[in-house]
Amino acid sequence: MTNTQKGKIFLIPAPLGENAHAETMPISVKDKIEELDYFIAENEKTARRYIKQISPNKSQPNLKFWILNKHTESSEIPSFLNACLDGINMGLLSEAGCPGIADPGAEVVRIAHEKEIQVVPLVGPSSILLTMMSSGLNGQNFAFHGYLPIDKNEKKQHIKRLERISLEQNQAQIFIETPYRNEKFFEDLKQNLHPSTKLCIGCEVTQKSEYIKTKTIAEWKKIKPDLHKKPAIFIFQKE
Repeated sequence: MTNTQKGKIFLIPAPLGENAHAETMPISVKDKIEELDYFIAENEKTARRYIKQISPNKSQPNLKFWILNKHTESSEIPSFLNACLDGINMGLLSEAGCPGIADPGAEVVRIAHEKEIQVVPLVGPSSILLTMMSSGLNGQNFAFHGYLPIDKNEKKQHIKRLERISLEQNQAQIFIETPYRNEKFFEDLKQNLHPSTKLCIGCEVTQKSEYIKTKTIAEWKKIKPDLHKKPAIFIFQKE
């Protein structure tokens, strides 16, 4: 079977919050969802709700879902793409933002490449890139680290090490944290980073309550932003 006979896997972004999809999604996303009936998603209920929101007239009973989350056995994932091998196009839906970026969908994409299935990314909001764009920090050289260790001493060592790398390589360092740990993480950064190091916080990006600020650690020590249980991105850079 040649690559042209196989279906494609479309990477479908989702809004970063409850705002109307029209504010952050290009029409191409709506058009593609209307074409597809086979989806890989983290949660079927929220995926169906999003599809109904963006394409109200689409027949829900015809939709088929394969669920990819922390409970999915890795041995199951290759079979999710069998429809593509049979010539059917599929969609990979993120819960929020872009599939494959801080998202379990990356494993599906890896397997798709191994199976010579064409991967087609669609344009949509990424809180990581939107915050980086808005930070004023080095957009030519940055690294995304995801979550830092929970252990206090390990976290401190990581922060100190990455601050040194930031200075040596002129590199912005990007992190996420579980929303209910945001305020503790913010305190850890203030305690362990140099007062002159710049920190950008992007909170509830693309929402009406969006908050994006870049200040030095010394300046942040005088400010108490409300980050509790709100999705946030943290970026620091030592200059």
